Amino acid sequence: MQDRRINRRTMAIGLLIVVVVLLLLFGNGLLGGGSDWRVTDEGLLQYSVSAPKYQQEFIEEADNSTLYAVSFASRGKQMDALLRMPWTNRSGADGKIKDSNTNGSDNSSNINSSIGDSNKGKGIAGIVLLPGATVTKEREQGFAKYLSGLGFASITLDQRNLGGTDQQGDWKMFLQDVEPTEHKMVYDALAAAEILRVQQNVDPSRIIYAGESNGGRFAIIACALDARARGVLAISTCGYGTDDAVSAGRLTDPEMIRFLRSVDPETYLAKITPRPFAMIHSRNDTVISFDYAEDTFARAFNPKSFHAVGCTKHGYCMEMNTYIEEELKKMAS
Repeated sequence: MQDRRINRRTMAIGLLIVVVVLLLLFGNGLLGGGSDWRVTDEGLLQYSVSAPKYQQEFIEEADNSTLYAVSFASRGKQMDALLRMPWTNRSGADGKIKDSNTNGSDNSSNINSSIGDSNKGKGIAGIVLLPGATVTKEREQGFAKYLSGLGFASITLDQRNLGGTDQQGDWKMFLQDVEPTEHKMVYDALAAAEILRVQQNVDPSRIIYAGESNGGRFAIIACALDARARGVLAISTCGYGTDDAVSAGRLTDPEMIRFLRSVDPETYLAKITPRPFAMIHSRNDTVISFDYAEDTFARAFNPKSFHAVGCTKHGYCMEMNTYIEEELKKMAS
C-alpha cells in the first residue's frame, strides 16, 4: 500500500513538472500570443525581434545613391524591400568621390546633405520607410531619393497586402489565438530596421521610422516597440480613437478592446517619449481628415511637433520638405 502511495506521489510530481515546463515553453501562446508574440491586457503588442537572414542584390547606381534589392523571411512570408544608400564620402559609379548631394564634379555640397551624416565617422542615419496602402516600394522611391539627398539611408518595404488591412479578418484570427496580419506588419518593419543596422555605413544607433497614411500607423507602433529608434515621422495619418469609443460605451467587449488597442497607434504614443514624435498633414487631405490627425497629435507626449501644409493631396508633397528636414535633423543629431 505504501509503495502505491509513493508511486502516485511520484507520478503527480512528474505531471506537475511537465505542466510547468509546458507553461514556460508555451505560456505566451496560452496568454494570447505565440512564443515571441504577445498582446498585454492593456492591448500593447510585444515582440522579441532578431536580425533576419537576408539576401541583397545590386540594382543600380543613380541619383547620387546606390539601390539594392533586399529579401528576407518574416513571420512565414518572404518580404521584398529596396535599400537605398546615399553616396556619402564613397566612390560612385565613375570612381570619383561623391558626397550625398553632389555629382562628383567638385567638392561642394548642398546644406541638407549633412542632415543624415551629422555624426561624422559613426555612419549615416537610416530610415525605415513604410508606404501607404496600395503603394509599392518602387512608387515610394521618389521620396526615398529625396531622403537620400539629405544623407539618409532607407529601406522601403512592399508591405503585406500592399499596406492594406482587414481588421475583421484579423479580429477573427486574434480570437483563435492566431497572429493577426497587422501585427506581422509591425514585426516586418522591426526586422527591416535590424537589416539597416547591420549595413556597413549605417550608424545602428540612429534609426528612424517614417511612414505615409497606413504606413504611418505602422511606423508609430514600430518606433514605440523599438527602444533603440531615434523617433518617428508620421505623414498624412491618424489613429483609430479606440479609447474614445470605449469611453463613449461603443466598445464593451474586453477581448475586442484589447485587439483594437493593439492595432491603434494611439495606444503606443506614451512609449515613444522621450524620443521625438512628428506629424505632417495637409489641411486639404483627400483621404484622412485634418481633424483626425489633430486628435491623434493631442494624445501624443512631448517632445512632439505638428506641421500643417496646404497641398491638395494625400501623402507626401514637396510643401512638406522644410518640416521633414527640420524634424529629421532633430532625430538624427
